[in-house]
Amino acid sequence: MNKLRVIILKPSKYALNGYVDRYRWGFMPNSTVPHLRSMTPDSFRGAPVEVLTVDEYVHTDLDYLALLRRELGHRTLLAIVGVQSHQLHRALDLAAYAHQNGCLTVIGGPHPMTCDTSMLQGRGVSFALAEAELVWLDILEDALAGQLQPVYGQKQRWQRELDSPVISPPNKKDMQRYVIPMLGLYPARGCPFTCNYCSVIKIAGRRVRSQSVETTIKSLRAAKAAGIKMIMFTSDNFNKYAQAEELLNAMIDEKLDLKFFVQCDTQIARQEKLVELSSRAGCFEIFVGVESFNRNTLLAAKKGQNHPELYKDIVDLCQTYGISSHFSNIIGFPKDTASSIKCHIKTLCELSPLQASFYILCPIPGTEQYSEFLCAGLIAERNLDRFDGTVLTWNHPDLSRQELTSLLFRCY
Repeated sequence: MNKLRVIILKPSKYALNGYVDRYRWGFMPNSTVPHLRSMTPDSFRGAPVEVLTVDEYVHTDLDYLALLRRELGHRTLLAIVGVQSHQLHRALDLAAYAHQNGCLTVIGGPHPMTCDTSMLQGRGVSFALAEAELVWLDILEDALAGQLQPVYGQKQRWQRELDSPVISPPNKKDMQRYVIPMLGLYPARGCPFTCNYCSVIKIAGRRVRSQSVETTIKSLRAAKAAGIKMIMFTSDNFNKYAQAEELLNAMIDEKLDLKFFVQCDTQIARQEKLVELSSRAGCFEIFVGVESFNRNTLLAAKKGQNHPELYKDIVDLCQTYGISSHFSNIIGFPKDTASSIKCHIKTLCELSPLQASFYILCPIPGTEQYSEFLCAGLIAERNLDRFDGTVLTWNHPDLSRQELTSLLFRCY
C-alpha cells in the first residue's frame, strides 16, 4: 500500500519586480491551511497519510520545493489552497513544477470557485470548485489511486449545513513565522449582502451558515493549549451570525482568556448588546468595511446597508467598551476625484477610528463589477498578479494609476 503525502500550500504572488513575495514574518496564518489540515485523516483506506503545510508568504527557506517530487512508495498530492486571482499565476507555476516531478495537484479557492478555468482543465492540474467539506475525501481517494479527476465540485458548491472539523493549530515552528501566535477560525460562512465588487457571495453564498458552537469552542480550547494568543473570527459578518451571543457567552463561561477580533458590517452601530458582550468575551478590535462616506457611491456599489451617518456611532460604541475600531476604506470608485479622496481622508481623521486600512478599487475577476467593467471595455490590466487592491487595474475616468498610488500613500 502506498503512503500518501499531502502538501497543503497557500501560494504567494509575483511582485512588481517579478519575484515571489516573501516576508520575514507574517501577521496571521492563512485560515484555510489549518482547516484543510484538520480535515485530513492520519490514515486513509488503510494507507498512512503524511501532511505538510506551507505558507509561501512567510516560508523564506525554500526547502519545501524539494517535497514537490514523487518518491518510491509514495503518492504525493499538492493541494494549492485559497487561491485568489492575483495568486493564480504562482499557483499554476507551482502546479507545473509539481506535475513535472510526478506529483498530483489540485487548485482550490476563490478564483477556481468564481472564474472559468475550463481552458486549464485536463492539462495536469485539477480544480476544486466547491467547499472542501464536499470534495476533499474524494480528492484523497483519487490521489491514493494515482489519478485525479479534472474537476471536483461542479454539481454543488456549498454544504447546506456546515460540518466543519475542530481545528488543529499550526505547530510551534510554523507559528514562529508570524509576529504573534494567531489563528483564524470560521464560526460561520456567507453574507446576505450584494456588494458588486465583492466575491464573498460567490465563494460562500448569501445564506449565513453556522458550524456548531461546540465545534468552535473545541477549536478555541485546542488553540489555547497550543499557545495561541490571539484569534480572528474570519466570518465576514460576525454580527449576522445567529449564534454569536451563544458563542460569546460560552467563551466567557470557559474563561478562555483569548483575545480576538471580528469583522462586522456597519449595522453593528445598532447592536450595543453584542458589542458589550464581545468586549467581555475578549474582543479587542472590530473591523468594519465603511469603504466610502458618499451615500451615492455606496448605492452604486450595491452597498446600501452602509449609512455614513452611523459611522461615528461605531467609533463611539467601540470606545465605550474598550474595543478598537478599524475602518476599511476603498478609494478610486468611478465617481471619486483627487479632491473627493482628500475630503474622505479629512472626514476619516475627524471620526478618528483607532485604525484604518486603505485599498484601491479593484474589480475582482468573478464579481459582478468585473463583468460590468469588462463589458464596458474598462479593464486595462491583463496581468492577474496586479489584482490585489494596491494598484489601479482599470481605466478610471479622472485618476491615473500614478495619482491613485500617490493618494493611497497619502491616506496612510
